[in-house]
Order: sequence, then structure tokens, then C-alpha cells
Amino acid sequence: MAASEPPPPNVHIGRADNSAFAFGSHGHAETHNTTVPASRDADAEQLLEAVRELRADLARLRESEQTTRLDAALAETEEEIDRTGTAGQSRRQRLRELLEDAQSVLTLFASAGTVAGLLGM
Repeated sequence: MAASEPPPPNVHIGRADNSAFAFGSHGHAETHNTTVPASRDADAEQLLEAVRELRADLARLRESEQTTRLDAALAETEEEIDRTGTAGQSRRQRLRELLEDAQSVLTLFASAGTVAGLLGM
């Protein structure tokens, strides 16, 4: 290496999951990351269907603090089942508590009874 040349670059890339890199003046990089939906067992599928029915029924009620909290928890449960294929025990416990809190409002809906039954209430 001649004295007038710059030192070669020193590049270090640590862990780079789901990434793309391109170097040089015309470099181009693309990455297309997708996740495979988790498979669900029959119990999770039943709970997901019941959660969706209860959310649809909740939309028919006048919004209250109880129904808003319950709908948010149901939405999170739906997302978790879609993402992981199941609803964890802490999520199920939270739904049980919210269903108990909103019981007076929910007695009108068969869907609430279905969700409660699937949660072991």
C-alpha cells in the first residue's frame, strides 16, 4: 500500500436478523420478512370465534368504561391468538376478571356466556 492511499475500511456487523445490507455507490438491498401464522388447536379456534362474537355484540352497547376495557382485552386476545396460536394463562385470567366486572351488562349476550365457558368460568 502506498503512503498516499487511505487505509482499507474496517467494517464489523454484529447480529442483524431480518436485515439487508448493500455496499458501494450503486448498492441495493431488499428484505421481505414475513411470519407464518401460528397454527391453532380446536380450543384456541373456539375461543377466537367466541371473542370475535362478543366484540361484535359489545359494539351494539353504549360505550362505558367497563365495555371499553373488555373490548380492548378481547382485541388483544384476538391478536395474540392470531400471532401465537393460543391465548396465554395471564391473558385468560385478565379476561375472566373483566367478564366478572362487566357481568351485569353482559348477561344480555349469549356470546359472553360462550367466552366465559371457554375460560372455565
